[in-house]
Amino acid sequence: MYIIYQKNTLIYFDSSLFMIKDLGIVAHVARFKPMHKGHQVVLESLCERADHVYIGLGSTNKYNYKNPFTAKESREMIDLILKPKYSNYSFIEVPDLDNGPRWKEQAVNLFGKLDHFVTANDYVDDLLKEHYDLLHTLQVIPLDKRIRVNATMVRYAIACGESWEHLVPEEIVKYIKEKKLDERLIKEFGLEIIARYDQGSK
Repeated sequence: MYIIYQKNTLIYFDSSLFMIKDLGIVAHVARFKPMHKGHQVVLESLCERADHVYIGLGSTNKYNYKNPFTAKESREMIDLILKPKYSNYSFIEVPDLDNGPRWKEQAVNLFGKLDHFVTANDYVDDLLKEHYDLLHTLQVIPLDKRIRVNATMVRYAIACGESWEHLVPEEIVKYIKEKKLDERLIKEFGLEIIARYDQGSK
């Protein structure tokens, strides 16, 4: 039995889950804006252990300070990391409906039958617990590969002109800089990202 702290809450995981080699058909939803090293270890772990991975691209209908990259850009970033090594994944766009029950119905219709749904989002967990066998992302990532990073950290660092390159895979650094997406983020959303972060709205 593993004991893990999350948000000051004790989470108990059955250690046998870390030994499962075949997760079957799984789904995982995130916004990937941008894809960072934490996303990388989750997706690689899933691709290594599942027959097929449905990667849900969240909030594909949003373009704002929380979503300063398009669905196409998120897809291309993920492909840069996964495509050279894996072929057992596909993408599903999951728009944000600003309505939990409607989003749940949409997700179930989009993903269909699954062996597991993998999430670290408590709200998504609550919405889907009656429909899928849920796994926390920590249950599928080896202990030695866990990284404390999130996309908010990356966006904030870019907006502030601080170092962010160490938070994302090298391929993604190159992609963002070549397309000048960091400059676009600063121009379009930089001040709002900083202001909302300082106010505690991430």
